[in-house]
Amino acid sequence: MSRVYYRPIAQTDPCRPAGALPLAGGWTWFDRAERLTRDGGSDLIAAHDIPGDVRDRLIAPRAPVARLGFDAPRLMGILNVTPDSFSDGGQFNGSEAALAQAHAMAEVGADMIDVGGESTRPGSLPVPPEEEIARTAPVIAAIRAGLQTPISIDTRKASVASAAIAAGADLVNDVSGFTYDSALAPWCAEAGLPVCVMHAQGDPQTMQDNPVYDHVTLDVFDFLSGRIDALVVQGVARSQIIVDPGIGFGKTQAHNLTLLSQLSLFHGLGCPVLLGASRKKFIATIGAAPDTAARMPGSVAVALAGVAQGVQIIRVHDVAATRSAIALWRATTSGRH
Repeated sequence: MSRVYYRPIAQTDPCRPAGALPLAGGWTWFDRAERLTRDGGSDLIAAHDIPGDVRDRLIAPRAPVARLGFDAPRLMGILNVTPDSFSDGGQFNGSEAALAQAHAMAEVGADMIDVGGESTRPGSLPVPPEEEIARTAPVIAAIRAGLQTPISIDTRKASVASAAIAAGADLVNDVSGFTYDSALAPWCAEAGLPVCVMHAQGDPQTMQDNPVYDHVTLDVFDFLSGRIDALVVQGVARSQIIVDPGIGFGKTQAHNLTLLSQLSLFHGLGCPVLLGASRKKFIATIGAAPDTAARMPGSVAVALAGVAQGVQIIRVHDVAATRSAIALWRATTSGRH
């Protein structure tokens, strides 16, 4: 028998039916869900007809992670201390520039700073751990000396994560879904760290060559579900796992758009959901913005689409613009500020 999946139809209208259920304890609600199977089956059912264990995961409030609660959308500001990242490579790979950017993002509303020392743009090659540590650890230490804002280290390597945590980072964000370095998950478990597990098909060097899926949303859901189970077995607390469907990582434009239209499915994993689509290629294509600096409006539009589906964390380059847009979106959808 084909596995059944349930995608809650997220709503924000202030006129909420009496039987509606809260989505992940957040700002959206649902009274219906799409019931999906891999053989192409799809129908609409009442929320109360969702099996109890699935419904419980969909409605349960998410526990705080790295000192962040999820009663409101949270922004993760991107700080690439690399010479070659696709959008801002070279802008912040000096310590002074990186520190200034971290303070600037915190001042305009970043809830977390995500520091990365290895570009994962399509076609990029791995960076030696020693070089990645040299890029990230001093910057993290400098940020922590002046800010209390939570910091995540964007890395696939246990040695880099260890140096980052020692420097003051709070969370490990692994774009490989903890499949690249077998030592990383056990180390995070032993250290009692929260983690973000992302889906990617292939590695950055080859991931965009010819990505293929049977059903992209269900394939990504199953991968993340399996990785959550593996992390829990290794000792990471389920309540401290964030999931990221990995927009742009081994996905075509069609794959990205399908995932974005069905993001609410991922609440069924019972973990906070992170969306990282800022300035990516499909935004350039659809939004007619080939210059990365011109992709802010499109990035904000995608962020709002994610927030409308209850996504708890939005990973962005343009913190101030996204914060402003979310504040206005929430005020106009609720009718109050």
